[in-house]
Amino acid sequence: MTSSLLLALIIGLGVGLVVGALGAGGGILSVPVLVYILGMEPHAASAGSLVIVGLTALVSLIPRSREGFVRWKDGVVFGALSTVGTFAGSRLSGWLDARVLMLLFSALLAVVGVVMLIKALRPTEVSHAPEQRSIMKLLLCATATGFLTGFFGVGGGFAVVPMLVLALGFSIREASSTSLLVMIIASSVGLLSRIGSPVSVDWLTVLIFAAASMAGGLMGAPLSRRVKASTLTLIFGVLLLAVAGFALVQTLWF
Repeated sequence: MTSSLLLALIIGLGVGLVVGALGAGGGILSVPVLVYILGMEPHAASAGSLVIVGLTALVSLIPRSREGFVRWKDGVVFGALSTVGTFAGSRLSGWLDARVLMLLFSALLAVVGVVMLIKALRPTEVSHAPEQRSIMKLLLCATATGFLTGFFGVGGGFAVVPMLVLALGFSIREASSTSLLVMIIASSVGLLSRIGSPVSVDWLTVLIFAAASMAGGLMGAPLSRRVKASTLTLIFGVLLLAVAGFALVQTLWF
């Protein structure tokens, strides 16, 4: 096994642990890794990361469903409503310069990271009553999340978790669990939307990365039960800011 494939195996395991524990983070980690460490072109990395995130979310969903935190109906509805945005974002992404794509990626992660840190440091009680969540808000949140998923090719967990927590009133455990279902739907649509596009993916590296990430996902899910919800939110926010800073520095100076 070459050094790059071994590196993909090791890092993939770590990415899976993050996805399993937080219900997000796979794409925001795999895209920079595929681009800056494994040398993939950004558009190819975006496509490959959808495979990695979708498969990892699939195996990570199994233990989460047994714990009872997955809100299946809300997840399917949110995922279905996000498909139009995912398709549009996937098509638009292909027209954008790779450098600009990574700069926008960094900016978005920084904004979401700050919002999640505020949520973690100043937690508030949120009502979970379905009647208080309007259909329009659900439609707008799902479409916006789908667009970001398709545009950046990151599976959507980085956007789904904050949307479910901040806009729709989910607890962090419900959001991190239900987001896995949404990520499976969004990743599938994102991949289908890229059919016919001139993107060449290194499938061997992607599949090795995905296999290791799936193994990590199964190991990461039990970790979420041992950590407080506010701590999970804080970790997620810090993770987003760290990746945003890394991607920004690499894009501007290297």
